[in-house]
Parts: sequence; C-alpha cells; structure tokens
Amino acid sequence: EWAVVIEDHYSKKRDCFTPMDIEWAKDGRSGEMYIVQARPETVQAKKDCNNLEIFKLLSKGLVLTQGAAIGERIASGKVRVINELSDLYKLEAGEILVTDKTDPDWEPSMKTAVGIITNRGGRTCHAAIVSRELGLTAIVGTQNATEILRDGQKITLSCAEGDVGKVYEGNISFEIEKVFVGELKVSHTDVMLNVANPEEALRLSFLPNDGVGLARIEFIINNYIRIHPLALLDYPRLDNAKAMQAIEELTYGYGDKARFFVDKLSEGVGMIGAAFYPKPVIVRLSDFKTNEYAHLIGGESYEPKEANPMIGFRGASRYYSDAYKRGFALECQALLKVRSEMGLSNVIIMVPFCRTVEEGKKVLTEMKHNGLERGKDGLQVYMMCEIPSNVVLADQFADIFDGFSIGSNDLTQLVLGIDRDSEILASIFDERNEAVKRMITQAIDTAHEKGIKIGICGQAPSDYPEFAKFIIGRGIDSISLTPDVIVRTRRMISELERAVTFL
Repeated sequence: EWAVVIEDHYSKKRDCFTPMDIEWAKDGRSGEMYIVQARPETVQAKKDCNNLEIFKLLSKGLVLTQGAAIGERIASGKVRVINELSDLYKLEAGEILVTDKTDPDWEPSMKTAVGIITNRGGRTCHAAIVSRELGLTAIVGTQNATEILRDGQKITLSCAEGDVGKVYEGNISFEIEKVFVGELKVSHTDVMLNVANPEEALRLSFLPNDGVGLARIEFIINNYIRIHPLALLDYPRLDNAKAMQAIEELTYGYGDKARFFVDKLSEGVGMIGAAFYPKPVIVRLSDFKTNEYAHLIGGESYEPKEANPMIGFRGASRYYSDAYKRGFALECQALLKVRSEMGLSNVIIMVPFCRTVEEGKKVLTEMKHNGLERGKDGLQVYMMCEIPSNVVLADQFADIFDGFSIGSNDLTQLVLGIDRDSEILASIFDERNEAVKRMITQAIDTAHEKGIKIGICGQAPSDYPEFAKFIIGRGIDSISLTPDVIVRTRRMISELERAVTFL
C-alpha cells in the first residue's frame, strides 16, 4: 500500500506514470517498517514493454556443429567446456557453457551463461527446459560439442533458422527486429505462458498473454530450497552429517526447518501469481522423479533406486503415499498460504501424472486434509492429461477435476513407447504422429462433451507451428507456450482462427 501511495504521488507530480525505486527497512527490535528513501526508477523505466524482439542472422559462416534449436534467439561469446559439476566455478559471466548434459544441480551456474550447448538431450531435456525459462540461447543434442569446441574459442549460436540450431565459428553479425505488441490481435484461443523462474515472472507478464498455463515448482525447489522436504521435517534426527550441515547453513534463522520449505515455495509461487494477477496461473504440483528427488540435499536417504524413474514413483502416486505424504503436506501449506494469506485467488492447482480415477480421488482427499479443498474459496483443481488412461477415461476424470492440460511430452512418450530422453530414438519421438494426434483429439472432444476446459502445455505447439494449427482446429481452449515463441504463435493463431469455424 505504501509503494502504491508513493508511486501515485510522483506520477501526479510528473503528470505521467512514474516507476519508483523504493528502499525500506524493518526494525529488528520493534518489528516496525520504515521507508528509507524513494526516487524515480530509471533503468526499468527505459525498457519498452510494448515491443518484442525477433532475431535474424545477417551472414553465414563455418558451421562447427549443430543440434536441436531451443527458442529463436542468437548469441555470441567465448566457449567454456565443463565436463564435471565440480568445475562449474570456472564458468564466467557472458561465456557459452558447453557440456555433455545438465541436470538440476547445474541450474544456479547456468544463469551466468549467455548460451548453452550440450552433446546429449532433446527438446524436452533439462538443459532445454531451463534455457527456455532463463531466456538463454541453447542448442542440445549435438553429439560432439565437447570434442569440437575448445575453451576461449569465439562462436555464434543461432536458433533463428528453424528447428536445427547451428554453431558458427567466430562472431557472426545479427539484427533484432522489434514488434509492437499492440498490433497483435486478440485470439479466440487463450495464449498462455510456461513459467518456472519467479525472477522472470514480472518481465514475462508484459508479453501478450492470457495467463500462465504451466508454472513448474521444481525450479523453485531446486534453486530456492535445494533440500528434500522430508529431510527438513526429520531434522535434526538425520544420520547424514554433511546434509545436516548444509541444512543448517541454508535455513539459518529458522527454528522450524520445515517452515523454510513452506516460506520459500510460497514466495516463489506468489511472485508468479502476483505478476500475472488477476489472470489465471496454473501451478503444477511437484513432478520430480525419484532420481531427481535424490539429488536434493538429504534426498538419498528417502528415495528408492528405480530402473525407470520416468514411469516410476512420481506425480500423484507420491502425494497420498505413506512414504512421502508428509512432504506433500508442506507443498499444500505453501499453496494455501499463496491463496489465503497472499490473496492470490487466481492460482489454480494442477495434479500431474495421475494414473487412475481412484488415485485422483485420493489426492483430492489428501489436499482437503491439508486445507486445499476443491471448490472452497473458488479453488479449482486441474489434472495433467499425459497418460493414455487419462484420455481413455477422460469422462470419469472430468467428474472429479475442473479442467485438463495436455502434457504432450509424456503423452507422446507413453503412446509411442519411447523414452523421451533417448538420443537413439529421438528421430521417431514426434508429437505429430497420428496416434498421438488421435489421442489428443479424443481428449479435447471428451472434455468439451463434459463441459470443462482443456488446454495444452507441452512443448509441441512451441516447436511446430503445424501442430499448433492442428490443435486450434480441434477447438482447444488454450495453448501454453514458452516465452520465446509467443509472438510468432499468437500471429499464427489469429490468422488461422479467421479461416477455422469452431464447432
């Protein structure tokens, strides 16, 4: 309230909207709040949020290697080859990270790079997902980048030439076209954003959007919390001295260590919810696999070793399980805080990887036990439609959930029987396969017959314009995209809708 009063005061004084830089302090003894100073903000105010950037390469050069392009940006810089996690300290700001592959432990350091190149991985691998969220230029699945490229070498990454990203030798000139947002027409189909990094939420909220179709809380847990929730609950009874020390350092000042998880998760989700308020923000509950949970501090003591974690103990099955429901309770407490204490009623909760209708009911019961009751205070609960059983029994799932969001990555994986991270089978992992399209068509038709909304938040509409055209033609209610393609896709949707008659 104080910030708004100050902003209004200076805006009236200058007869125009004036962003403010406000400094404040909290008295450590009395708990009282004080405004220390306030002045017109100059850096952010100079940014033009009504214009978007489109990259274009002005010349070509020697192609050193190539792979799958992530996004549509171009970046130049010096190479830094990193083979081991312990060597990440060598990566300097402005360099291009070149490695075999990345995992969640690499994320904090990835922020300092201007680009990322990996040997392994596809469009839905960890490096690709994080690069989109951080706004980095990335090329994945090159097979040989760590062998071809060397430290200090100047290169240019181009993801502005289609699906194939190319690594050019030297600094290649490029230009950036600005598009005026006001020229983009409003579409019948809602165009939403995939968002994970809370620090990027406010910037992304200025893109032409209808809300957030997928907010991934794994990014918040990996970067802001970093500790397995059960390890926080069991502190100080852990038998892992190294984990105990790390927890003590990260949660300094917290007598109740579990409260650290709740506070940090609610702050992260709250930043996303507030940035897009009052537009809907669909927050997906945690969907780590067991191997990813094990990488969190203290996680190895709680996670089983699975031969295939991708189709193992993940998603809904964890939330009501005696092995994990204590940790899920912390997640619920954080989301309850976001909706109730912060007042962000635009936050919708989404359940991932829900295999059966009975499992869905158990999750809803567990949520209600933790204060999140579907329908109470307007709470909507959606389900990820990403397993063949979700499509086949969509009419039954529609009776217990308020909406669906198609996860095309996992649905393709399970319909075609392909490990989506397999480089060997990458050439046939394709969301445009007729079997996948028929499943998606069935899901959309059933949802509409049951009178509930259905959208899509998988990677396919961002990568393939023809796939976006297909689902728009089927009458999907919303498409959630990575920020880098929202302008291109929004243009395409507006043009297509003029030619399509919705049933």
